[in-house]
Amino acid sequence: MTRAAIRLSPQDNIAVCCRTVAAGEEVTVEGIVLAVSDTVSIGHKLALAVLRPGDKVIKYGMPIGSITRAVGPGDWVHMHNMRSDYMPAHLRDAAGDHA
Repeated sequence: MTRAAIRLSPQDNIAVCCRTVAAGEEVTVEGIVLAVSDTVSIGHKLALAVLRPGDKVIKYGMPIGSITRAVGPGDWVHMHNMRSDYMPAHLRDAAGDHA
């Protein structure tokens, strides 16, 4: 069976889904047990820990954005609760699609 999610770098505070995970599903990433709060599609991010507004989202060991709304372990991390530090938000909608 395909692993549900992976941490790409030891410094990351998110994991990337290797397959779609269902709301309520329990997944384990490097010993961290996550109760997934929403259905999250392949390639999208799950929080590995509590992240508060202003916290950096770390992927590939590098900051990729900032949290705008508190999330807990197992929550979907995307444009509805983070902002890119590199791409103006007006270029993307909440689903992550280009305008």
